[in-house]
Amino acid sequence: MLSIAADGSYAARLVRAPGTAGDAWYAERWTLDGPEPYAVPLPAGQPEEPDSPVQPLADGRVLIARYADGRYHLALLYPSGPETGELPLGALESPVPLRLLPPAPDGARVYALVPDDAAGETAVWLVCGGAFGPELVTRVPGHCAGGAWLDAGGRLLALDRTDPATGHTRTVTVDVEAGGPPSELLRITEHSNDRLLMADTDSGLLLVVSDAPGEDRLGWGVLGSRLPVRFPEALHPDGVMIKPFAVQPGQMLTPEACAVALWLSAPEVGAGWVAVWRAQQREVQPIAAPEGWLAGVGRWTAGGELLLPYATEELPWGLARVAVPVPEPQPLRPAPEAALPVDGADAGGAGGGDGGPAGPVTGPGAMPPAAPSPAPSPPAVTKPVPLHHSPLARTD
Repeated sequence: MLSIAADGSYAARLVRAPGTAGDAWYAERWTLDGPEPYAVPLPAGQPEEPDSPVQPLADGRVLIARYADGRYHLALLYPSGPETGELPLGALESPVPLRLLPPAPDGARVYALVPDDAAGETAVWLVCGGAFGPELVTRVPGHCAGGAWLDAGGRLLALDRTDPATGHTRTVTVDVEAGGPPSELLRITEHSNDRLLMADTDSGLLLVVSDAPGEDRLGWGVLGSRLPVRFPEALHPDGVMIKPFAVQPGQMLTPEACAVALWLSAPEVGAGWVAVWRAQQREVQPIAAPEGWLAGVGRWTAGGELLLPYATEELPWGLARVAVPVPEPQPLRPAPEAALPVDGADAGGAGGGDGGPAGPVTGPGAMPPAAPSPAPSPPAVTKPVPLHHSPLARTD
């Protein structure tokens, strides 16, 4: 799996060493911000394990977590002449697989989740970018997955937490600077399971999956908005699985115009393809993916160009640039009364339909969609407005 740095300048993955029996792997770094992409091998003193997670930083170094003797040994790899330089970062004890989270927006910090099933909690660790090796940020009750940043400063981290008492999965936010207990962000109904897939800090667009409409469906909402979450029919085709993998940046406060790249697959027929969706459209746009596309990986430019990395025998590293036209916007259907906030609660509706209303996002406090601050020093971070306490609306 190819991982891309926060600013899109670099990518990294593990590859099999050519001419070996298949057990020799090494890290490979791609440079993506030049006129043509190219790759640099980063072999260490011994072969890497194929399941060792890697994450590129914005400065070109590659974080790798190697598991040995019950501990993850963390290090930064970088080119050093013909050799590979290595900077050890310390070790983190973990009897279970560690999972690296998406890099923080500054491109210099990386966090990881370490579940502790015996204690019924998940530890959030800063594994790269700290002062003295791995640093414990907080412990969240329950099992956590997912991971998305809600602010451009990289302070509010959203996680999907499964409550051990109720079994419900809801998205919560963690302040990685202050630590402390998490705050609930997403709850569409009292009994629904609601997860956050992606968040765009420029437009405020949120992509969620919830079973509030009766089954798991992909929907969208706006961070800090009182409008309902919506579950468009275009994102619920029969027999097709949809995974959003990239959101267009730079669409300041215009979530309806924000392009989302989707990976669609039909397991029954063994087919897969790429499409683009915008909230202001009622259909998805199929996009031709290059041969050898590394499925589920890509990045948008602010100008609306979709970058899709690929690898073939002839070209082990490549980057296709797809200019995606913007169709004429189609007006969203108005939300019915049933989807409006109840008793002054900050929320949205829940439901489905072609652009029709959907469920809510909750949590104390308020946080408008991210925008550049003119102040020389950033203001205090407040919690996102949740979409909560809204009744389930009709499904078109």
